[in-house]
Amino acid sequence: MTTNAAADEPPRPRRRAPAGAAVLREDVTEAIRAAVFGELAAVGYARMSIEGIARRAGVGKTAVYRRWRSKLHLVLDVVSALAVQGLPAPDTGSLEGDLRLLYEVTSRALRHPVASQIIPDLQAEAARNPDIAEALQKTLREGQDGVASRILAAAAERGELDPALDTDLALDLISGPLYWRSVVIRSPKLPKGYLGSLARATAQGLKAL
Repeated sequence: MTTNAAADEPPRPRRRAPAGAAVLREDVTEAIRAAVFGELAAVGYARMSIEGIARRAGVGKTAVYRRWRSKLHLVLDVVSALAVQGLPAPDTGSLEGDLRLLYEVTSRALRHPVASQIIPDLQAEAARNPDIAEALQKTLREGQDGVASRILAAAAERGELDPALDTDLALDLISGPLYWRSVVIRSPKLPKGYLGSLARATAQGLKAL
């Protein structure tokens, strides 16, 4: 009678998942993101620390580092989320309507009390730190351009725009004016009807490209 060696082996203990494989709790992640806004508004980027963020969020530093590897990556993630928060590609059926909706949502995001403090502070840091400048530009640009690109593609499909238009120039034309007035000049209040007029003028400009 042949002996089955495998049958004689003692049962192997079940392998336990490593501690690092634990699911990251979403409520902790959101608490950390909220703490970043609070710290940026209170002390600014330069004086902000992972320790301060963790303390404000009521968590340990390890919880922060498990999600983001540095202060810069954490801030850029939060700013990127703010930049595209509530910013799905509009689908109103017309280029002007889509632009109007885009401007309304973007304007609200840029005028958020915390964003109005954070963005100028990060811009000041970017002027001194090329890494921050490059990362900030990439983060904000990609979020805004992703939505604007879909608006352009939909308008081209409807026959409102030439599919061969200069996309980079079109994206600058869409994003530039509102960003200039809200972030650079920091106009305290947009004139009545400004967003509608901007959407109309931008649509006409895009059709002329």
